[in-house]
Amino acid sequence: MNSSILLSRAVTVAALVILAGCAVGPDYKAAAIDAPADFSAWHGGSAKLAPAPQRASVPGAAPFGWSVFADPTLDALQARALAANNDLKTAALRFAQSRVQGDATRSQQWPQVNGSGSVQRVRESENGDFRRIISAINPGSVEELVKVLSDPHDMFQAGFDASWELDFWGRVRRSIEAATADEAASKAMLAQAQLSVQAEVARHYFQLRSVQSQLRIARSDVAAGEETRKLVSARADGGLTTDLDVTRQDAQLADTRSRLPQLMAQEAQEINQITLLVGERPGALQAGLAARPDTATAPALPDLSLGVPSDVALRRPDIQRAEAQLHAATASIGVAVADLYPRITIGASLGLNSVEASTFLDWSSRQWSIGPSLQLPIFDGGRRRATVTLRKLQEQEAAVAYQQTVLKAWHEIDDAMSAYAAERQRNAQLALKERSSRDALQLASVRYEHGLTDFLVQLDAQRTLLQAQREYAESSGRLAVALVSISKALALPATATAPEPAVAVSALQAPRQ
Repeated sequence: MNSSILLSRAVTVAALVILAGCAVGPDYKAAAIDAPADFSAWHGGSAKLAPAPQRASVPGAAPFGWSVFADPTLDALQARALAANNDLKTAALRFAQSRVQGDATRSQQWPQVNGSGSVQRVRESENGDFRRIISAINPGSVEELVKVLSDPHDMFQAGFDASWELDFWGRVRRSIEAATADEAASKAMLAQAQLSVQAEVARHYFQLRSVQSQLRIARSDVAAGEETRKLVSARADGGLTTDLDVTRQDAQLADTRSRLPQLMAQEAQEINQITLLVGERPGALQAGLAARPDTATAPALPDLSLGVPSDVALRRPDIQRAEAQLHAATASIGVAVADLYPRITIGASLGLNSVEASTFLDWSSRQWSIGPSLQLPIFDGGRRRATVTLRKLQEQEAAVAYQQTVLKAWHEIDDAMSAYAAERQRNAQLALKERSSRDALQLASVRYEHGLTDFLVQLDAQRTLLQAQREYAESSGRLAVALVSISKALALPATATAPEPAVAVSALQAPRQ
């Protein structure tokens, strides 16, 4: 049996081993996620703040997400932030880097081919190795031959060399697996950054609208107070009351006016926060974020399309990232284990070598080599085995981090829903308080105008109404921010595309009695 047949069979066997062999190290299995059958099943605190039980979704019902607010200004800000936010640009560049790194790792599975070429003017040393060779072959003509061989001459070289590692133990495959998992983790980081930026834009936007609503109320109260001051002053001039009532109204009016500068400062801060998030200079969005007539309108209170709890957990970018990191850590164990075994590489080279340009392309100028090379780990002081142990410990750490991320996610979801339910109940009571205070002020004003009561009664009713209006406006803003927190906690879509599968949940409906 000749050498060519032996080489052919060896290559065939090697290929079969590579194709059929299993990579060393543990195979990653997707971690199971503990999830309740219903969001109300895992709830801490009062049952009055728990979400309502699930019900079947209504066909065509829109899912809860940023679009539920139906605010074109907010939608435009979200789009600008996704396109121009510098933190998102950084996250996108890191994701691009991870993809390039993955491409570099995947290139290891293919043969590496390099070309080379050179033209050199060469002079050999007269006292080099070839003097000893000449002395052994022809001792009588050493000096003459040395002078001839050491004369400067041209050397023309060109060729190709190739190498390919036979991935017997799956070192390359595990490296690619780890790199792919790292890409998934980087992609999840980008999604997490996008979700955070969207949530921050929405949070500052609704805080801005809340402050503007409070400003509108304060300015209306100043105008109403000035009218009341004129009435009280006219009554005092007519002898129907004393100047003490005028002084009391002046104090009340000054207190109302004193709130305006602080509210205007808060408005400026919120506008600047939004412009920073969308990558603009201060004042660039002044006109677009100006107060609107509907800034006092409370946000819509939709049925929250929360989805199936297990799907919600899988949708969160932080959980996706933690799972990808666990996958990468598991694959890295296989890379470390494969380094304990021999590494076989097939190499080949083909080229031309000549000292004359005229003969450089002649067939006789060819040179070539082919054959396997073996790298056998013998002794490294325990470095490789220590690396295996290290990778296993890192995999255990990643598993614990994954479990903690999932557990933290459920707590964030429950906290967000409880906060929303509590604020919604509070908002309903404040709305009732505002209406009752307005009725009380109207009654007190009529009684005062007819001389049936003292001005202090009207003044107290006015103060109560102002406080009720401020509290209700602030609560309406906090209610919208609570909706934003739920959207972020559940990683709900920013578009009108419903998560699949999903059910509409009439969650956190009217306050429970």
